[in-house]
Amino acid sequence: MEWQAALALMLGTLFALMLIGVPVAFGFLGVNLLGAWIFLGGEAGLGQLVRNSVGSISSFSLTPIPLFVLMGEVLFHTGLAYRAIEAIERLITRLPGRLSVVAVLGGTTFASLSGSTIANTAMMGGTLLPEMLRRGYHPTLAMGPIMAVGGIAMLIPPSALAVMLGSLAGISIGQLLIGGILPGLVMSIGFLGYVILRCRAHPELAPVDAQDGPAIVGWARWWPFLRDVVPLLGIFVAVVGSMLAGWASPTESAAIGALASVVATMAYRALTLHALFKALMETARISVIILFVLVASTTFSQLLSFSGATSGLLGLITELELSPVMLVVGMLLLLLVLGCVIDQVSMMMITLPFFMPLASAAGIDPVWLGVMMLIAMEMGLLTPPFGLLLMVMQSVAPAHIRLPQIYAAATPFLVIELLVLGLIFTVPWLAVGLPRLMS
Repeated sequence: MEWQAALALMLGTLFALMLIGVPVAFGFLGVNLLGAWIFLGGEAGLGQLVRNSVGSISSFSLTPIPLFVLMGEVLFHTGLAYRAIEAIERLITRLPGRLSVVAVLGGTTFASLSGSTIANTAMMGGTLLPEMLRRGYHPTLAMGPIMAVGGIAMLIPPSALAVMLGSLAGISIGQLLIGGILPGLVMSIGFLGYVILRCRAHPELAPVDAQDGPAIVGWARWWPFLRDVVPLLGIFVAVVGSMLAGWASPTESAAIGALASVVATMAYRALTLHALFKALMETARISVIILFVLVASTTFSQLLSFSGATSGLLGLITELELSPVMLVVGMLLLLLVLGCVIDQVSMMMITLPFFMPLASAAGIDPVWLGVMMLIAMEMGLLTPPFGLLLMVMQSVAPAHIRLPQIYAAATPFLVIELLVLGLIFTVPWLAVGLPRLMS
C-alpha cells in the first residue's frame, strides 16, 4: 500500500470514529487494531501491538507523572491548596481575573519545578479549576490558562523533553535548556497580558463576586501568605533543589515532593484518612487515563511510521530544495501538523533523523532550531482535535464540561504561542542570546 493511501486510511478511520462519538482514546485504539492487522501482519501484528503498548508505558521516565498528580491531589483534597490560592489572591489586588492570573503565575512556577507538561496540567487543573468554576469563572477562562502554562514545562528547565531533544539531535543540552528560559518567560507574560486585558474588556468572564471585598493592606494582607504559602514553597524548593544539586533524579524528586506534601498536610493537621483516600483514588484515576492516552497515541505514531506515511510526508519537504529560512518554516509547519495527531516523543523520533542533517547542511543554528521545535511541539499539546493536554484537561474537568469548550479555551493561547514562535523566528537572540552569554 502506498504511503498516501495508508495515511488516508488511518486518519480517515480515526475521524470517522470521532464523528460518530467514539471517545478519543478508544478511537485511537480502533485505528491501532486496524493498522496492526494491515501493516504488521494480521494476528502477529496484533501481538506486536500489545508489546508496543506495554513498552510505551513501561518507561521509568513516566514515574513522575502519578507522583506529581498525587502532590496536587493531596494539597487539593486537604484544603491547603484553597488556602494557598486565597492567600496569593490577597496579594494580587486591583487585577481582573485574579484566579486566572494565579493560574498563570502558579503554573509557570510549577513548570519550572516539575518539567512534566502532563503532570503540571493535571496538578493545576485538579487544584485550581474546581475553585475557579465554583466562584463563577467562565469555563474557557478557567481552563485556558491552566492548559497553556502546562505546556511551558516543555521550555523552562528542568524540561525532560528538552534533555531528550538535545540528546537525540546532538544539541548541547545545557544550551538548549538555557535557551528555553526567555521564550518561556515571554510566553508566560503574554498569557498574563491576555488574561488581564480579556477580563478588563469582559468583566462577566470573572464575576464581581470572585473579586469583591475591600482592599486588604498591611499585616492582614501578608500574614495568610506567610502562613499558608511560604511553608508550601519549601516543597517546591526541595523538589527543584534536589534536582539542580544533583542529589536526586526527577523521579526521586517527584517522590520527595509527594512525601513532602503529605508531611505538610500533617503539620497543618489537615490530613484525614478520608482526604488521603480520595487523593489516592483521584491520582489513580487520572494516571490511568493519561497512560491510556499515551498508549493510544504512541502506538498510533508507530503504525504511521511503519506504514511509511510519516517518511513520505518528510520526503515531500526534502524534495522541494528550499532555502534555509523556508526550510525552517517547512520543518515548523510539519511539526505543527504532526502535533495534531501524534505525541511529542514520536515527533522527535520521526523527524530528527531528517531535520538535523538538513539543518547542518544549511548552516542553521541548532539551538535556535531546537528551541523553536520545542515551541512547535508545545503547541501540538493544545492543537485540536487530539492535543494531549486537551485530553488531560478533559480527564480532570467536571463532567458537564464538553470537549468543544476545552478547544475554545485553548484557542486564544495557541494564538499567543504562535506569536511567540514568530517572535523567536524573527529575533533569534531570544533563543540563543543567553546560551551565547553563558558560553
